[in-house]
Amino acid sequence: MQVVRADVVIIGGGGAGLRAAIAACEHDRELSVALISKVVPMRSHTVAAEGGAAGVVGADDRLELHFDDTVSGGDWLCEQDVVDYFVAHCAEELVQLEHWGCPWSRTPEGNVNVRFFGGMKAKRTWFAADRSGFHMLHTLFQTSLKYPKLRRYDEFFCADLIVVDGRMRGVLAIEIATGEMFLFDCAAVVLATGGAGRVFRQNTNAGTVTGDGMDLAYRHGVPLRDMEFMQWHPTALPGTGILITEACRGEGGILVNKDGYRYLQDYGLGPLDPWPRPKAMELGPRDRLSQAFWHEHQKERTIQTTHGPAVHLDLRHLGARKIHERLPLIAEVAQTFMGVDATRSPIPVCPAVHYTMGGILTDGRCRTPLEGLFAAGECASVGIHGANRLGSNSLVELLVFGKVAGEEAAQCARAVARSRADEPERIAAAQATQLLAMLNIEAGARPAAIRDAMMDSMESGVGIYREERTLQATCERLADLRARCRRGIRLDDRSRAFNTEWLGAIELSAMLAVADAMAHSALARRESRGAHMRMDGFATRDDVNFLKHSLARYQGDGPPRIEYAPVTITRSPPRARVYGGEGKQAQLS
Repeated sequence: MQVVRADVVIIGGGGAGLRAAIAACEHDRELSVALISKVVPMRSHTVAAEGGAAGVVGADDRLELHFDDTVSGGDWLCEQDVVDYFVAHCAEELVQLEHWGCPWSRTPEGNVNVRFFGGMKAKRTWFAADRSGFHMLHTLFQTSLKYPKLRRYDEFFCADLIVVDGRMRGVLAIEIATGEMFLFDCAAVVLATGGAGRVFRQNTNAGTVTGDGMDLAYRHGVPLRDMEFMQWHPTALPGTGILITEACRGEGGILVNKDGYRYLQDYGLGPLDPWPRPKAMELGPRDRLSQAFWHEHQKERTIQTTHGPAVHLDLRHLGARKIHERLPLIAEVAQTFMGVDATRSPIPVCPAVHYTMGGILTDGRCRTPLEGLFAAGECASVGIHGANRLGSNSLVELLVFGKVAGEEAAQCARAVARSRADEPERIAAAQATQLLAMLNIEAGARPAAIRDAMMDSMESGVGIYREERTLQATCERLADLRARCRRGIRLDDRSRAFNTEWLGAIELSAMLAVADAMAHSALARRESRGAHMRMDGFATRDDVNFLKHSLARYQGDGPPRIEYAPVTITRSPPRARVYGGEGKQAQLS
């Protein structure tokens, strides 16, 4: 086993990980920083983000509006003190990114251009055409190259954390090219590993988004917070789950059912107000739009495609020039994957799992309860998204809290007195032995079969609408699948070099644990709030009993223990969520 010594280890080479690495290097240029990523950083899932990043810049916008939109969008399950910090630092991080070279789209006058996104009272989303994540990640990656103390370990798979006497002491990783084990001996670790959308079949996420970073913290005693809140993006391509960005609706695209009818006006999302200042309609929040699709399907008003039900996203009225200027990637994707010319025909779309609102419990400084462990980005629950994330808050979250996590980790590493004790190496050797033993199992379940069963169970039981019967069935099914994994998974590839089957089996164990936390958290929350909707007598929000965070605690082979923690409310008490449907009852509950 090779041993690499570093002060700070950052796991994940996407937006949050790169921003954390830059911040750690800037905070203390004498510290050594190791950045570990299971893909080359430019292939991290941040690169797939299309729409943009939120930050108050327009004359008609204010920090108070961004705060209110975020808190109400999250159905009052947000940590309001953390949201205050977040909205106050968004624009400065986006300006910093521009200074590093991010080519934000401009107005004819030369100002940064912004567009509407769902749930916003003002145009607030900075964008670089519809390749915002691509340009942001390029900018961060290029900026990171100037720090000599930052060493990258691309295509390394992080398999476990090394914890000694209740604090972080290292990371066990596998070099994918050789299968060789590496111990990264360190004083602080930042998890920036993304979400867990791949536990569902219909999703917009890259194949790397398997929740293994969440599982690393979870297995070492860090609770997973608010895991029942998974976000469905209302516009993805049927079958593939390829994202059709919210920017399409921000630019004026409309959703219609099989009759050509703008059905969102029937769901408390507002009248047909003239563009460009809509009450809501297509720019309602993602949870409401996805739920409206579900109702349209129940009423048999969706379009049947070879890959399931869909509705139409119509951009034709925008004109070819605007589509190719503002939405060039979407035009290309529609043509390539659906054979649709978006300038001449509507695009069939349907909801797909997109974002994990919950995650590793952190405070507002990205610190977890495990000393020396920090988390940022989608894998973390820092408290800004609550029960439903507003589009374009996540890309800027990577910057704001990636910076915080990097600085906090650097401070932690500087403060810790390092010893050269052999305890981390002993623990890592024992963990490596268990992982290598997987290559010698002669009989057992096939990983693909377990993965398919998990995805099917999550789709049927923990979908857009939920009920106790199907949630309980999913919990039981996941318990069975986890037991089958523990009895052994049989692999065809027994080598170590480039053994993606082996690494996929390790990921599968993590996915099952995270899916179990999601299902049990959803079963225990007997109300409807944000993206968590119950059909079995709990169809309304219950602030008396459930204005609180769920905490799933790992219990080994058994189901997680679900506990609850209070929500920090500073200046916005809970009220009804209204999106242009004043005086009109929303038909989503």
